[in-house]
Amino acid sequence: METKPAGVRILDAAHELMLTVGLARATTKEIAKAAGCSEAALYKYFASKEELFIRVLAERLPQLTPLLRSLAAEPGQNTLEENLTEIARHAALFYEQSFPIAASLYAETQLKRRHDDVMRQMGTGPHKPIQGVDTYLRAEQELGRVSRDADTFAAASLLLGACAQRAFAYDATREAVRPPVDEFAQRLARTLLAGIADRPESTDLTRLT
Repeated sequence: METKPAGVRILDAAHELMLTVGLARATTKEIAKAAGCSEAALYKYFASKEELFIRVLAERLPQLTPLLRSLAAEPGQNTLEENLTEIARHAALFYEQSFPIAASLYAETQLKRRHDDVMRQMGTGPHKPIQGVDTYLRAEQELGRVSRDADTFAAASLLLGACAQRAFAYDATREAVRPPVDEFAQRLARTLLAGIADRPESTDLTRLT
């Protein structure tokens, strides 16, 4: 039976522990133990727990950033509704899976500050997806598929903000059930389109009625 490389085992263990006990309580010592290696070996692959957290988000959760880069590089492919629905679906799943891991950051100010500093150093952070959606929408704006009057940054913030809210806003309802992700993503995309699509030229809006 093939054994996984140590770096992969460490990422797997970090992901599992961050999900089950939370980021604050998932120490490098416990992660190394779960991965079957020493803490010193862990630090040969990852400089800190903060880097591990960022790598878990990037490699073990739904891949939102590659999708945004691909769409921005080739705007005009598919319909706006299809693209925004796919963005919303990936984002909703990403936030759903990352929220249980990252929630403990907001309970400890020093922990969050340390993670924010590392994310800045690594050129990443929760603002990056908003920038990515904004970049994609501006590319579509250049093609005339998004209205020239549309505030693309605000639209990106609204889209991803709604996806993030889905991760926790419905837990307190009587049913305690999140809206199904595919239906949620499509409804969100259609509603956003109603405000930003270029009406004279876009054919996407014919699909909204």
